[in-house]
Amino acid sequence: MRPTRPGSLSNARKISLVLLAAFLAASLGCAAGPRYSRAPVPTPPAYKEIPPGWETAQPGDQITRGKWWEVFHDSQLNALEEKINVSNQDLKAAQAAFIQAREQVRYNRASYYPSVTVGASAARVRQSENRPLKGASAAKDYTDLVLPVDASYEADVWGRVRRTVEASRENAQASAADLESISLSLHAELALDYFELRSLDAESKLLDSTVDALEKALQLTENRYKGGIASAVDVAQAQTELETTRAQAIDLHVQRAQNEHAIATLIGEPASTFSLAASPTLEAPPIIPPGIPSQLLQRRPDIAAAERRMAAANAQIGIAKTAYYPLLNLTGSAGFEGSTITNWFSGPSILASAGASAVATVFEGGRRRSLTNQAQAAYEQAVSNYRQTVLSAFQEVEDNLAALRILEAEAKTQNAAVTAAEHSLQLSTNRYKGGVSNYLEVITAQNTALSDQRVSVDILRKRNAAAVLLIKALGGGWNASQLPANFSQAPSHSSTGPAP
Repeated sequence: MRPTRPGSLSNARKISLVLLAAFLAASLGCAAGPRYSRAPVPTPPAYKEIPPGWETAQPGDQITRGKWWEVFHDSQLNALEEKINVSNQDLKAAQAAFIQAREQVRYNRASYYPSVTVGASAARVRQSENRPLKGASAAKDYTDLVLPVDASYEADVWGRVRRTVEASRENAQASAADLESISLSLHAELALDYFELRSLDAESKLLDSTVDALEKALQLTENRYKGGIASAVDVAQAQTELETTRAQAIDLHVQRAQNEHAIATLIGEPASTFSLAASPTLEAPPIIPPGIPSQLLQRRPDIAAAERRMAAANAQIGIAKTAYYPLLNLTGSAGFEGSTITNWFSGPSILASAGASAVATVFEGGRRRSLTNQAQAAYEQAVSNYRQTVLSAFQEVEDNLAALRILEAEAKTQNAAVTAAEHSLQLSTNRYKGGVSNYLEVITAQNTALSDQRVSVDILRKRNAAAVLLIKALGGGWNASQLPANFSQAPSHSSTGPAP
């Protein structure tokens, strides 16, 4: 093999120096566009709707962190909530969306490095004898074997690549927050459906017991009618009341079936194969302290998503402004070119080249200004969306704090009404048995008692629903520090924290 020419190695060194200079220029360059800072939002010093006695409770983070549904101490609810993490299709779709956003970051990060291509070509050429400028010693036939390695690199002097990576990173973090927000909404929806179903079970138990009581009352009335004590009107009224109550009990089965089907869909099971046994037990909700309002900005994933999109919009302004500056590209090529296999990889066959180009737009009819204005307007839109999200979050917390406070007071009053109605029913029944009153008085008392009992159950359902919605409004124990700092791990809606 022929000795390598010193000049060829010198060319390779020059190419290396050019690429090194490009990296240095990119690292020392400045990024166009404004520096990002979070837009300020009005934050109240405290919540006004906190029920009395809740101020001294333990911080809400200690209660609702992670598997927040466990604060209700319902093992069946816990088991159902766990199935969402495994089988819910909306959650899987959100995870796939996050993967797409994460891979977009990796794609844009590749622009930090040169693009290198390798190719090989072989040609056997026969030239025309009548070609112009034919040299006396020019070969008519020859073989051309080429193995080049080409490199190109955009020197990120003005920060276009850095701003692009920044924007994709912020959007990926927003996608991670969206994943958490969807997960929180799905878990909350399941809890709401579950408590709705259990309240229907409790109402069904009330109606079933009322039907039993009315059947006995009808039997009593028929016996009294046969004995000549009661009239046929009393029997007809007793029969009507019994059948009406039976119809109400049957009607609840429709609502219960629909809630059961909704739960099946949430946990990723066909509605046809899923069922929940009836359980009329419904407990009062636990205390959910809200903490202080300033914590809400870090605890809600939808706020975090809006804030990250605001940061991404800010980076887009920088990307738009880089269009005003020249685009600097560096290219280099090295390889071997020979006429035969034997001399293809010899020293004299080495080829090398290096170059640089700068392209600047001098006239484009205002396109760059338009793009910059669009990016600025998109940022203002993101700021408004962020502030509106924060305002809506404070409203949701206050709404559910108020609901819990008012419903607790209503429950105490309604329980007193139930006690009074049950006592009135007992008195009316005794009066009827003693022949002092007619059956209409019993029916009126029965309807009042049943109505008050059903209202009491519904208030309890509303209290549990308000507790679930308050936890959701507070972020379900999530924190913005859990947003991924890099994207080297597969996503998980329950663990999107910084990857190691």
